[in-house]
Amino acid sequence: MNYEYLFKPLTVNGMTIKNRVMMTAIGTNFANPDGSMSPEHRHYYTMRAKGGTGLIIVENTNVDYPMGSNGTTQLRLDHDRYIPQLYKLCESVHGYGCKIAVQINFAGASAKSSLIGAQPISASNLPSKRGGEIPRPMTEEEIYRVVRKFGEAAKRAQTAGFDAVEIHASHSYLLNQFLSPTMNNRNDKFGGSVENRVRLTRLVAHEVRNQVGSMFPVFLRISADEFVPGGLTLTDTLEWLQYVDEYIDVYDVSAGLNDSMENQIDAAYHPDGWRSYMAKAVKERYNKPVVSMGNYRDPAVAEAVLSRGDADIIGVGRGLIADPDWVNKVRQGREDEINRCISCCIGCAGNRIGLNRPIRCTVNPAVIEGDVYKICKVTKPCSVVVIGGGVAGLEAACTAAEVGCKVVLFEKEAHLGGWAFSVSRLPDKRRIGDFLAYLIHRSEKLANLSVLTGVEATLERIGEAKPDLIVCATGSKPLIPPIPGLKEHLDKDKVVSIKQMINNVIAGKYPKKMDGKKIVVIGGGAVGLDIVAYFAPRGADISIVETLPVIGRDLDPVSKSSFYNLMQRFNVKQMPNTILTEVRKDSFLLKAEEKLFELPFDYGFICTGLKAYNPLFERVKDAFAGKAEVISIGDCVQPRRIIEGVQEGRDILKRLESLGLL
Repeated sequence: MNYEYLFKPLTVNGMTIKNRVMMTAIGTNFANPDGSMSPEHRHYYTMRAKGGTGLIIVENTNVDYPMGSNGTTQLRLDHDRYIPQLYKLCESVHGYGCKIAVQINFAGASAKSSLIGAQPISASNLPSKRGGEIPRPMTEEEIYRVVRKFGEAAKRAQTAGFDAVEIHASHSYLLNQFLSPTMNNRNDKFGGSVENRVRLTRLVAHEVRNQVGSMFPVFLRISADEFVPGGLTLTDTLEWLQYVDEYIDVYDVSAGLNDSMENQIDAAYHPDGWRSYMAKAVKERYNKPVVSMGNYRDPAVAEAVLSRGDADIIGVGRGLIADPDWVNKVRQGREDEINRCISCCIGCAGNRIGLNRPIRCTVNPAVIEGDVYKICKVTKPCSVVVIGGGVAGLEAACTAAEVGCKVVLFEKEAHLGGWAFSVSRLPDKRRIGDFLAYLIHRSEKLANLSVLTGVEATLERIGEAKPDLIVCATGSKPLIPPIPGLKEHLDKDKVVSIKQMINNVIAGKYPKKMDGKKIVVIGGGAVGLDIVAYFAPRGADISIVETLPVIGRDLDPVSKSSFYNLMQRFNVKQMPNTILTEVRKDSFLLKAEEKLFELPFDYGFICTGLKAYNPLFERVKDAFAGKAEVISIGDCVQPRRIIEGVQEGRDILKRLESLGLL
């Protein structure tokens, strides 16, 4: 495609962006503990500028430490000492013709007392999320202090060399806490009416404009629809924006709160560009440039949104974490090489929000470093054999080949992808197929990589390759615990494994309407919840059983929010602390609180996990002792997620280095 609109420059209040792709503000936990920018952090943004991005919005930056902080390693702009490092960032990004802005923020009730050393402050005493800390209402003095802090931070951003500034007024942070009726029950001039609830945002916008002057672009990020009961709707947002419009140049139109995070950090089931109608509504009402953001992977969709006039800028966040070169690949006609975000939210939201770790990415094992490894080459002829063509094996094979190894990959199935291939057949997991397509296309371009599907690895075949390194990546198999009746009934009639369920989905065996059908899912992890998500909208009567006290305990925050809201919406019966004791033809015998009871079903699904499958390791290790290094990666070591397998696949570089081959 020509992408006439995507690569058309845009000028906003004196700032000209070379194309319409903006990297949205996404927290990273890459900053130093004192709030300054680390060299790695600077390199992370520079790579996205090098990759062709038109405008980068640096992640939310604290305007008042510690009360405004929402993380242990969050950038700060509350003191002049942060200007020099940010200036270096701006210099670096500008070198690639990319514009750069910074998002300024105050956490409010989204702060944690354990981090800030005090009770969080907010509009009132309402938490910013289910189970969140109870904040205390801010005094007027505190409110006006925060207003000044926003203005001072904006001025520092301008001094540091940023081309624009973005005020964060969404996603359950302080300004949003005043705006939303779900978090503001004040009865003074900052609560109650729309005009009162918007007063803080108006004061902040006014102060920022005063500090930076009239010829400096000011963006405002908003949650146009909060998607929670009693929250702001798009109609409400179109009303309150009139109070700040005179100070704003661009509206960055997002959505959602903490309790609807799947609509804020889009869940995988949302189609590309699903939020563009919100941006269009804001643009039509206020006749100003707007950003449409969220789940833009397909450049053709981005082009269509721009050509329709729904938006002026396309915000790409996780897509640029997954592939820093997204823009250049589109511009150069290399769309088939894009490593597309799969919206799993594990390495980004899961790490930063859920675990307070630096962000990582399931499909990109080098978020900070990028593809710099490709400049490395083997020191002498080197042969690698990979056994298993799942995501871990494919990543290992491609990486080894890209640095000059001669690689042979054996996959006994007729297709590549392993367990990920099967899961990608579920409608809400189809984006995993994008990653498999990327890996397969990457492998097909490597002349020194031979991929043999439908071929089982034998000692003789492995030996023919004269390997220096053998990588076992044979994956995992369903775990069938010794529960009475399970082996006898599994996949025979009404009791179904996840693998058989997927086969049934592919074959179209489940009707779209299942009103009144009783479904019981054993296993409250990610796979069990995927089954719930498939059947709940079809009207089935669903129960989900989990031995642990919490269903979905280890999920990332986006998936937790999504599944929680889905189960509430469709009245799914949640049964934690419940043990499966016996499997019968059309019922499960369960135990909870030392009491046995029977739960009948029309369909019973067994999602009790996976076990490592590594039948060749010891034989291969013995056969090639002294001749080749033999290692195992991915699920055949321990069943885990795609992110761990991909990282271990990339870590083949370390193995080659330790062998003196790289």
